[in-house]
Amino acid sequence: MRIEQVIFSNIVANEDYARKTIPFLSSEYFTLPSDKTVFEIIDSYIKDYNALPTKEVLHLELSGKGGLTEDQFKQSVELIDSLEITGTGQDQQWLVDHTEKFCQDKALYNAVMQAIQIIDSKSSSISKGAIPQILTDALAVSFDTSIGHDFLDDADSRYEFYHRKEVKVPFDIELLNKITGGGLPQKTLNIVLAGTGVGKSMFMCHCSANNLFNGLNVLYITMEMSEEKIAERIDANMMNVTMDELRDLPKDVYDKKIKRIREKAKGKLIIKEYPTAGAGSANFRHLLNELRLKKKFHPDIIYIDYLNICSSSRIKNNGAVNSYTYIKAIAEELRGLAVEFGVPVVSATQTTRSGYGNSDVELTDTSESFGLPATADFMIAITSTEELEQLGQLMIKQLKNRYGDPAMYKRFVVGVDRARMKLYDCEQSAQDDIMDDTPVMDKTETGRRYEEDYKPASKFDKVKFRGFS
Repeated sequence: MRIEQVIFSNIVANEDYARKTIPFLSSEYFTLPSDKTVFEIIDSYIKDYNALPTKEVLHLELSGKGGLTEDQFKQSVELIDSLEITGTGQDQQWLVDHTEKFCQDKALYNAVMQAIQIIDSKSSSISKGAIPQILTDALAVSFDTSIGHDFLDDADSRYEFYHRKEVKVPFDIELLNKITGGGLPQKTLNIVLAGTGVGKSMFMCHCSANNLFNGLNVLYITMEMSEEKIAERIDANMMNVTMDELRDLPKDVYDKKIKRIREKAKGKLIIKEYPTAGAGSANFRHLLNELRLKKKFHPDIIYIDYLNICSSSRIKNNGAVNSYTYIKAIAEELRGLAVEFGVPVVSATQTTRSGYGNSDVELTDTSESFGLPATADFMIAITSTEELEQLGQLMIKQLKNRYGDPAMYKRFVVGVDRARMKLYDCEQSAQDDIMDDTPVMDKTETGRRYEEDYKPASKFDKVKFRGFS
């Protein structure tokens, strides 16, 4: 018996099976005209009458259906007669699983055939750029049995969710762990905002080195610097030597340090370089699949240096698309990649020209597109001033935080050793003047004058209002 006959027999005989499968079945999945005809009759009857048809009903509906040749009508009659309405006997879960596989195989076959037609046809209204999405949709076919969360009946599962320990990728900076509740969760997009040369790449290189020491697999995608330049920065961080010292190390000393790193680092780090604006989420997805197949490598976190110089896999930046739409599309695609592979994605973006010299950066200082912070789950700004440079510090400010209260530890400083590409915790005394919510401008001489001249009196002052009656 063919799988199509098994499906039709159980749809007509088993209401529970029919309710689970009918929403996902399509006439496009049936190749033979007779199969397609019978399915359309069954599907139409269930939708119209909310009940399962009998054989007699199928025969009557078939008799009234027009547009069939004599052979198609005869084959459809034979198919209806062959259905085993009673005593199907198969295990229902087995039936559902095999029906799902049938739908997946047919959807993929149809997508491949459609892709071939698009490639061969010069007059097709669908562009070749749509082929990846057609195949992605076909591969995504599945039986989703969830019909929503019942607030009262599912209270126990909700309680378990509240107390389930979420898998996170921790930082080695104490305050970053505090504001994120222990690190970056899976399936999230996390953004570092900074001006040119402030430390976006250094931040990601430092975090990569820390992740590697913690036994995590790290994928670092660079579109700005070469693979060797990124590796050089991570070498300096992990070997605890300056960039200049690294270049002067004898080979035997270098080998000994690499050996010590190999003994301490339990994870694996892959660095992949792409041309600037020459790759997007589709390229990264292909890379992840290749690493999985060829190296058995599954990353625990992905760094992309950096978002604004990626390309969109959905939109061609041919000048007809504004930067807001284009950058937002890239952000959405990277967040979709994070969800698809179940990892946190960390990337960076530039400040605007006005934000470059601003010591108190806001979300509005994000360059090119405000759609980026709208899409991101977590966003911090890294700023530097001459005073902070002299102290060997960087200021970090929360801009958006879906993991905690962004008002807690709104601003704080971290130590920086640029020669060794390292970040570290500062003493609490360094945070005392930073962690209050007083705007930076108010701490300047201009801010103090404004405070003295224009701040409203806290209570009625008889001297200032003398003569007022």
